[in-house]
Amino acid sequence: QQILLFAMVSSLLFTSLFRFWCVGVVVVGPPLAGAMKVAVVGATGRLGTRVVTRLLERGHDVRCLTRTKQKSDHGVTWVRGSVTEPASLVELLTGCDACIATFGASRRTKLSDLLPSLWGRPTAEDADPEHSKQVNYVGVANLLEAAETTACSRIVRVTGQNETPWSLFSILINGFGSMAKAWNYEGEMLLRANHNVDYTVVRPGVMTAEAPPGNTLALRPQGGKLKVTKISYDAVADLLVTCLDYPNTRRATLTAMTTQSKSNSGDQTWDALLQSPQGEREDLVGPDTRPYPPSLMAQSKLAVRVSAFLVLALVGIALRSLALALIAIISSSG
Repeated sequence: QQILLFAMVSSLLFTSLFRFWCVGVVVVGPPLAGAMKVAVVGATGRLGTRVVTRLLERGHDVRCLTRTKQKSDHGVTWVRGSVTEPASLVELLTGCDACIATFGASRRTKLSDLLPSLWGRPTAEDADPEHSKQVNYVGVANLLEAAETTACSRIVRVTGQNETPWSLFSILINGFGSMAKAWNYEGEMLLRANHNVDYTVVRPGVMTAEAPPGNTLALRPQGGKLKVTKISYDAVADLLVTCLDYPNTRRATLTAMTTQSKSNSGDQTWDALLQSPQGEREDLVGPDTRPYPPSLMAQSKLAVRVSAFLVLALVGIALRSLALALIAIISSSG
């Protein structure tokens, strides 16, 4: 009887492990239990504050990075620093199981950005710590290095739809926002290239304070395409925190939107979308398998330059037409 019982237990354990680790199939069990120590970078922003609230509601120990002095209370420990200060990131991540990164550059493009490097002086993207390159790219590199140093095994990063450099939306954000989308994508590729720290990249739609009425949640793995729609900060915060509970979101890129539903039968929680059944489906959440373009920076810069040239050309044509019209009016009146 003891031998039979041992064989049955061993069989069950082997079957469970096999279902989790077999190649090409992702089987999702119940969420992982237990509180964790989670670091939040970007905790004072509109998204970050909601992330902190949800982590505390779920009983996690929270450490947050801040540029200004904050009082540590209510289960939150604040660490002074920024993503451009590697030592502060090491202090932040020490003892943490995971990190949720909601930070992003807010710097606008300046005329000086258009000037080439003169007399060996560094360009704005290398000299200005507020530039998108320093925040969205170098900041991610610093975060990865700190995670490796402190044995923090997980980074959940929020970015956006950034694989379409020639779209109008990308051109506008890159043109006026110091190439923010392009550097966000380069930061994503740093996460994918690192095999010591697991990542989850979340690409939400247009984030708003209020949830769109009548909409249901939509999720597409592999950074798949979904129609860009509005999605609330609360919904995105829920997804970032919920991803920590699901092992199938490790090394995954998730596009998160909302869809219009004529009925109320759609998915209202991320758990329903993350707990995908066994099988090979387009919406099966699992690690990235498709190849991502190694870099989109050259295309992004070219798209901005071509668009700027076309705008200037149109303005020039309009001014010339206006000048000719004025000359004609003056000549006729004379």
